[in-house]
Amino acid sequence: MCTRLLSPVVISVLLAVPVAASPAGESAVPPARDGRIDTLIDQVAAQHIEQDVRTLVGFGTRHTLSETESDTRGIGAARRWLKSAFDTISKDCGGCLEVREQRFYIEGEPRIPERTELVNVLATLRGTSDPDRYLVMSGDIDSRVSDVMNATSDAPGANDNASGLAGVLEAARVLSQAYAHGNRFAASIVFAGLSGEEQGLYGGAHMAEAAKQAGQDIEAVLNNDMIGNVQGIDGVIDNHTARVFSESPAATTTLDELHKMRFFGGEVDSPSRQLARYVHRVATEYLPGLDVMMVYRLDRFGRGGHHKPFNDVGYAAVRIMEAHENYNRQHQDVRVENGIHYGDVISGVDFDYAAKLTALNVATLAELAWAPGPPEGATVGGAVEPAARLAWNEVPRAAGYKVYWRDTTSPTWDHWVWNGTATTRTMTGLVVDNYFFGVAAVSTEGDESPVVFPQPTQ
Repeated sequence: MCTRLLSPVVISVLLAVPVAASPAGESAVPPARDGRIDTLIDQVAAQHIEQDVRTLVGFGTRHTLSETESDTRGIGAARRWLKSAFDTISKDCGGCLEVREQRFYIEGEPRIPERTELVNVLATLRGTSDPDRYLVMSGDIDSRVSDVMNATSDAPGANDNASGLAGVLEAARVLSQAYAHGNRFAASIVFAGLSGEEQGLYGGAHMAEAAKQAGQDIEAVLNNDMIGNVQGIDGVIDNHTARVFSESPAATTTLDELHKMRFFGGEVDSPSRQLARYVHRVATEYLPGLDVMMVYRLDRFGRGGHHKPFNDVGYAAVRIMEAHENYNRQHQDVRVENGIHYGDVISGVDFDYAAKLTALNVATLAELAWAPGPPEGATVGGAVEPAARLAWNEVPRAAGYKVYWRDTTSPTWDHWVWNGTATTRTMTGLVVDNYFFGVAAVSTEGDESPVVFPQPTQ
C-alpha cells in the first residue's frame, strides 16, 4: 500500500472547523446544562409509580366497554380515580393544575359497536410567559385481554399501560412541585390520560382533533406506552435502554414538499424526528444510565399508539417505551399454559426502570418548557457557493441561537456554533451540498428549543 504525505496546507484544512460568519450578535454562551433539571430527575420516585400501578391494576379491568358505575371495578372507576389523583396533585401545589375531562361518544365501529361514552382526563400546568405553547405527556387508561371485545374478564394491564399512566402522574407531581416552589415554566404542560387506545386510538384522536380545531400550538407530544418491562420475549434483560419511535416525513407532507426533498433533503428531518433527537440529547446530557434507541418508524412494525393521531393532524409526536417487549404479557388472558405464564400482571413491571423512563420525560418536558419556542421561518441556501447561508426569525425570550450541522448520514446533530442574538449565519467553509443544518433557540439558562430544519432557498 502506498501512503502519500499530505502537505501542511491540506492538513490545516482537514483539521479546521470552518464556521466563521458575518458578525454574530453579542451575547454570552449559555451554560451547557440547566442544573434545575438534575434536581427534578432526583425527585422521580419509583415507589409512587408502583403505588399507582397497583391501584390501576386493582380495578380488575379497564376495558373501554367495561363497567362505568362501580367505584371499585371497570373503566369508570379508573378514570374517576385518575381525576381525583390529578386533583390531589393540584391541591398539593396550591391549585396549579387545571383538571378537566374530555367526554365524547363513539359508536358503529368494529371494536365499539354500541354508543359508548369515552373520557379523557387532562391536567394542565399553565405556562407563564408563553402559555399558548403546549407540551403534552400522555398515557392511556384502558386495558384488554386476548379477546379485544371481552369487557368482563380481569385485564390487569400492569405494564400496558398502567406503567405509562403512572409515569404521567409522577411527572405531574414532580413538575407541579417545581412550579409551586418558584421554578415556573414558560410553556404550558398537559398531562393526559387518554381513553379507547386498545379499541382504536380514539382518545388521542379526539384530543388531537380538538386541539387542531382550537388552533392550539402543540410543540411536542410524548406518548408513553409500556415503560416498565425489562425482560423481553427474546430473553434479553435490559434496564438501561429506551426506544423512541418517530415518523418522517410528516403525515401532512404535501406532494410538492416531497418533490423538494428529492433535491434538497429532509426525508429524515420532520418535526417528530427532531423531537426524537431532542429526547436522545436530553438523555445523553442528564441521564447517563439510560441509552435512547431512536427508531426511524412511526411505531412498532404494523402497530400503533396514541401519538399517531397527533401526527395525523400535523403535530410533532413520538412514542417512548421499553426496548424489549414481552408478547406473553401483552393482550393476554391471565393463565399458565405449558409452564408459560401469560398476562400483564404486576410481576412483569420493573418500577425502577419505569421511574428512569419517567425521569426522561420530566427532563425533556422541563427543558422544552423553560426554553424559548423553536425559530420560525428558517431557511438555508448557498448552492454553488463556498458556504451555507442560514436565516430565521427572531424568537421572543431567546438569549441567542445555536446553529447545528451534521453529516447527511448522521442520525444526530453532532456539531454546533453559538450565533449570539443574530438571526443569520454564513457557515464559511461548510458547503451546503455536504451537510444538513439546523437552528435552535436557547434561554439564558441553556435550555434549548428543538432544532428546526430550514427550508431551501435558491
